[in-house]
Amino acid sequence: MILLGVILLVIGFVAGISILWTIGIVLVVIGIVLWILGSMGHAVAGRKHYW
Repeated sequence: MILLGVILLVIGFVAGISILWTIGIVLVVIGIVLWILGSMGHAVAGRKHYW
């Protein structure tokens, strides 16, 4: 999810499409939050860990 967000950020920046930029930021933030929760040992979406 973080990788997809970064890709959308780059495409949105290069192409000048602000909606891709916004979606990319949201995906990166959600990915980081899930990663932190998973590394702390909390179950995320029914899984014991989130990659």
